[in-house]
Amino acid sequence: MIKGVIIKPLSKICDERGSVMHMLRNDDPEFEKFGEIYFSTVYPGAVKAWHLHKIMALHYAVVRGNIKLVLADQRPDSETRGEIQEIFMGDKNYCLVRVPAGVVNGFKGVGSEEAIVANCATEPHDQDEIIRIDPSTKDINYNWDIKHG
Repeated sequence: MIKGVIIKPLSKICDERGSVMHMLRNDDPEFEKFGEIYFSTVYPGAVKAWHLHKIMALHYAVVRGNIKLVLADQRPDSETRGEIQEIFMGDKNYCLVRVPAGVVNGFKGVGSEEAIVANCATEPHDQDEIIRIDPSTKDINYNWDIKHG
């Protein structure tokens, strides 16, 4: 597991009217501060990668569908530098994943429906704060293809 990454199961309260899906509270131990919350959708099989935030920590939860979130630790002074971590999250595993600043991340839609990913970030979006990296870069030892067996 990559140093600083937190995976926390979340609760879904369902009844005949629908459901309430908890995500993040300001009194949760993993809450740092509020910058902005936004939603991103991803189609089945589509990849949204790679992203590196210099300052911002991310708090992802998938409120519909399923994704494969992939993290790559490229922080120069990290004891887990070079590690890759896959997390399948969404309908089948409703959880919060905290991604610390400096950890490269991306996700792929899995399953048969568009997924909705919520992110409660510690900073407002700033185009100069994010580094975008091509999903097929050779600098990150990861293949986005489906793994068999």
